[in-house]
Amino acid sequence: MAAVLGQFMEFHPVHGTNVQLDLCRTRATRVESFANGICFSKHPLNPGEIFLVEIEEKELGWCGHLRIGLTARDPQTLEMVPEYSLPDLVDQGESWVFAITRNHNKVIEDDTHEEVEQVVDGRNEERNRPKSFFTDTHLHIENVCIPKDKLVGRSRPGRFSHILDDLYKTNALPPTARRSRIGVLYVPKGQGFADMHIVINGEDMGASAKGIPTNQPLYAVIDVFAATKCVRIVQVEYGFASLQTLCRKTIQKHIVHRMALDWLELPELLKNFCKYE
Repeated sequence: MAAVLGQFMEFHPVHGTNVQLDLCRTRATRVESFANGICFSKHPLNPGEIFLVEIEEKELGWCGHLRIGLTARDPQTLEMVPEYSLPDLVDQGESWVFAITRNHNKVIEDDTHEEVEQVVDGRNEERNRPKSFFTDTHLHIENVCIPKDKLVGRSRPGRFSHILDDLYKTNALPPTARRSRIGVLYVPKGQGFADMHIVINGEDMGASAKGIPTNQPLYAVIDVFAATKCVRIVQVEYGFASLQTLCRKTIQKHIVHRMALDWLELPELLKNFCKYE
């Protein structure tokens, strides 16, 4: 199932007291302290639709990092936005939040035998799946299919960006690093329930919360907490990629690295488009 959506993602005007949004409401900055940094998606998410953010700035001296999840509580109805997502928002009920750490973000299933069977089945499925332009560039989470091109963090263009880009792709860098991309979505599981999945730099971390009721709208929760100071929303294209995106992919497939674009005789606007997103 591919999310046939594509609504423009924004932060909700209701947020923590220390949060400042930009004019487009796509960038959230915690302007002081280490708490009161909770933000919500402006609209509820649809099944299989990812709310994706990139860590833009960090602040030294604090312990803890970004927290992300879902809530069935309409931000507009909150009398006051809690100071913390964990435990304050979660303790109010109907909220599921996951704390991102430098390590150990992968969810380990309790049933080892079942997990081994799933891994084997997954490998067989991957082996039998025909390799093509589209399947190679999508993340598959059960019956949900998400384009991968925006899910992986990218370094700032520079001398060593070709090395750093590969580290993002393999998740070798800590997920809390600058330019890391972290997203949340829910995957329907039977009638009226869903599992919450966290995606870090294009890799699914597994079901971090199970049995979430879907009879109420679910909003994304982003807690710009402690060492994470600023995040921005990354818009994800669903369905068939735009002509611009297809052209960019075609160009990138024929070069060693995106910084090699500087050597090509292309218009500067096209070079910048291929480099940055």
